Amino acid sequence: MTVDGLTTPPPLGNVAVCVKCHRRTTAPVPVRCIESTSGPGTTLRACPDHAATVPHGPMPGEPVWP
Repeated sequence: MTVDGLTTPPPLGNVAVCVKCHRRTTAPVPVRCIESTSGPGTTLRACPDHAATVPHGPMPGEPVWP
């Protein structure tokens, strides 16, 4: 075992930035998918505390218009 193995933080797993409070969260909740005309879309995520307060949008596979 080396000193680096004992002092470096563990690798981050599923980490995202909350769209409401802009903090990093290790338990992100997907709230909206933004489609792109050139390339893959973007999924917006929120922390568990703000997931219910952020307006949800269409996710992949859901119709965009009602």
